[in-house]
Amino acid sequence: MQQLDEGEPKKKVNPYLLFCVSTAAIGSLQFGYNTGVINAPELKLRTFFENVSSERYGQPFSPGSITIVWSFAVAVFSVGGMIGSLSVGVIVNKFGRRKSMLFSNVLALLGGGLMGLSSLCRSFEMIIIGRLIIGVFCGLCTGLTPMYLGEISPTALRGAFGTLHQLGVVVGILVAQIFGLEAALGSDRLWPLLLALTILPALVQSAMLPFCPESPRYLLIVLNEEDEARKALERLRGTDNVNDDIKEMKEEGMKMAMEKKVSIPELFRSPKYRQPIIIAIVLQLSQQLSGINAVFYYSTGIFKTAGVPQPVYATIGAGFVNTVFTVVSLFLVERAGRRTLHLVGLAGMAVSALLMTIFLSLVKTNQVMSYLAIVAVFTFVASFEMGPGPIPWFIVAELFSQGPRPAAMAVSGCSNWTANFLVGLGFPLLEEVCGPFVFIIFFVLLILFFIFTYLRVPETKGRTFDEIEQGFAAKSAPLSAPDSAPMPTT
Repeated sequence: MQQLDEGEPKKKVNPYLLFCVSTAAIGSLQFGYNTGVINAPELKLRTFFENVSSERYGQPFSPGSITIVWSFAVAVFSVGGMIGSLSVGVIVNKFGRRKSMLFSNVLALLGGGLMGLSSLCRSFEMIIIGRLIIGVFCGLCTGLTPMYLGEISPTALRGAFGTLHQLGVVVGILVAQIFGLEAALGSDRLWPLLLALTILPALVQSAMLPFCPESPRYLLIVLNEEDEARKALERLRGTDNVNDDIKEMKEEGMKMAMEKKVSIPELFRSPKYRQPIIIAIVLQLSQQLSGINAVFYYSTGIFKTAGVPQPVYATIGAGFVNTVFTVVSLFLVERAGRRTLHLVGLAGMAVSALLMTIFLSLVKTNQVMSYLAIVAVFTFVASFEMGPGPIPWFIVAELFSQGPRPAAMAVSGCSNWTANFLVGLGFPLLEEVCGPFVFIIFFVLLILFFIFTYLRVPETKGRTFDEIEQGFAAKSAPLSAPDSAPMPTT
């Protein structure tokens, strides 16, 4: 397509653009770190809860009570995430993208401070409240970061920079796993520091954000400040020639001016938005209901079942695989396309889930199966990071124009957090009932998500926001197969 050839200079990356996307991605790292940090010190925290109970009431929690309190302390993070993700639309429309990221760091400081001081104050309630506040902060990050990255990135690099959100998440999880080791910060004495460490990246991002511009799209389309938008674009693109970007934003702004403000209910009522919001929700569900969090929340137990002598190090190995294949996805997403990578990832996960079931069910009769089970887990994780990991986060920002984008990010983010909560809560019970055959459930779901993606999800690679919106407008009647939509070529 000639259009992409003419826009070739826009693929150039300048240091200032890299600085801005790296600054935003710190929020993604925070999400990953706080997702993984609670797992390593579980035994220490349970002991702390029981000791505090003994000091207050003269007796520790009963086995049933400590399980309930601990489960609540873990699950309340996802509840906070739901609240934060649903608040994204209101906050970004009022304060803009950059200021919203800056203000949200106050929550990280508050939540991290409460958890860090909990041992000194002999209060397990401070951990629970801190986890709730950190959850709200991370819920905001999962909406703010992909939105900001999508709006400051050139069209030709939007997918690659969008993948940086997931890269930040997996790096955060890996850092939490390493720091959570007994030899690092996972000891009886240092676990409060492990939980409070989230304060450090919040301070770093707060110091860096004032040097980043507000989203040019927000400046021009929402605030009608063309001069400021042009200045921001010139710095982000590293060139004075930003007329094409300004023209595209003005066209989007003119269309927005003819539309009323889009609320969350309107996303589902209007045929114009109903198709993309359903796609956005299903893509987020395909990420969480794929079984990836079941693997990461309980990977140590899975490796133990497979007969691994030091399962915690195998879990860290899975974290490294996670990170490496996120980087691979970053380089492939603008070549292979979003839809293709998502399909490849779903297919790879489905095959891995089936093999995991077979190998884990036979591990007691054949020791070789334990090694094959580990390979299946690593393949499962690698396939996830090829598509279902990064793509649902940033493709939502591509499916919607400036007007409905904040509401759409809020809805899709909330659906992701809700599914995350349900998997974290329900997987232990399912595993108890089904044993190694629990991954058959995820195998079936992955097949269903593959079919949906193949039939309904359009390719957005190389297409402007306006072109993507026009594609949905042309198909506001029943959706046809994605191949019927005009596809960009390279």
